[in-house]
Amino acid sequence: MKEAMPWKIATMLALASVVAVGATQSPKDEIERVEKSIATLNQLTAAPDDGIPQYLLDRAEAIVVIPNLVKGGFIVGAKHGKGVISTRNRAANQWSAPAFINMSGGTIGWQIGAESVDLVLLVMNPKGVGQLLEDRFTMSGEMAVAAGPVGRNATAATNAQANAQILAYSRAKGLFAGATLEGAALHSDKDSNRAMYGVDDVKGVLAGKKDGEAPAVVASWRETLKRLAK
Repeated sequence: MKEAMPWKIATMLALASVVAVGATQSPKDEIERVEKSIATLNQLTAAPDDGIPQYLLDRAEAIVVIPNLVKGGFIVGAKHGKGVISTRNRAANQWSAPAFINMSGGTIGWQIGAESVDLVLLVMNPKGVGQLLEDRFTMSGEMAVAAGPVGRNATAATNAQANAQILAYSRAKGLFAGATLEGAALHSDKDSNRAMYGVDDVKGVLAGKKDGEAPAVVASWRETLKRLAK
């Protein structure tokens, strides 16, 4: 028995090492989600005549991106989609790290026959940001959500757009358009936040609790927002 002890100890140490390595590996799914969100934002703003107007990006207090909300003509999974949210700190002239969220339920005004649909939400005032950061927020009449105007010459001409706290955009089949949402719910993706930052809640991520330990893609996301939404 005494001779077997060193072997057992060595085995236990080896197993502990494997577990430690696995725990420190990059959260690949979360990194890929941020990369797709960066690509979606770049595509929705690359064509000034057909994309999100610059003046609205500059006014936005928070941005939500949900890539591949619809894929292959079907709503993805039991939930509509997984995305990210960042908030703006105007005093510091910077955007927060991307916190992970899920969207579920509700009626979404798109043609589901599209092969893939991406969603971008612009939150236009601090009150809207506060409501959005509740543990579970449902888009309804209490918080005006309108299809966002498209193109550099677009104006928020209608009362719905002018008074909206959230402007919604979709991209499908290479075309950009405003999107309508009713009753869709946003809530924290605690597993993904924990995997990326070690913090469960969205508010903790947006407050920058773990910024220094985040993967490099987080800095890329923040630089993208700073460049696109001045």
